[in-house]
Amino acid sequence: MKNTEEQTSPRSSKEGEQDVELHMRIEKEQPGYVTADLLNYKYLKEIRAVLRENYTGAEKLLWDYLRSKKTGYRIRRQHVIDNFITDFVCLSKKVVIELDGKIHLRQKEYDDLRTNTLNEKGYKVIRFTNEEVLSNPEKVAIQIKETLDAR
Repeated sequence: MKNTEEQTSPRSSKEGEQDVELHMRIEKEQPGYVTADLLNYKYLKEIRAVLRENYTGAEKLLWDYLRSKKTGYRIRRQHVIDNFITDFVCLSKKVVIELDGKIHLRQKEYDDLRTNTLNEKGYKVIRFTNEEVLSNPEKVAIQIKETLDAR
């Protein structure tokens, strides 16, 4: 049996390097639509399932304009990128579409962190308020298509 010191000691740097190499190799072998942080995906997948079942009226309305390549591009909803669940994303153009409800007024710092992280990963983030979508979904869909065409 190992002594207590061995059991509680941190992993060697060699083991840590091996973990990083394995993680990088797994990421390289994944298809392009696998964009999640693999270490947290199990948990994010559960949250995503709940979000997909309970999406807002604005999300539902906009999805009708985006689904089935109506923009000319494949759009995914509730897709995990890094440690975030995006409302919508076009992976081929690296464009994230976020809809902001009233809660976003209280979480500006978190939204900024999300946007900055996604930008660092090469994604352009475009945001619309729920009110914009509900009042004129066609205009929002046109703006999304223009953004996708420009990338």
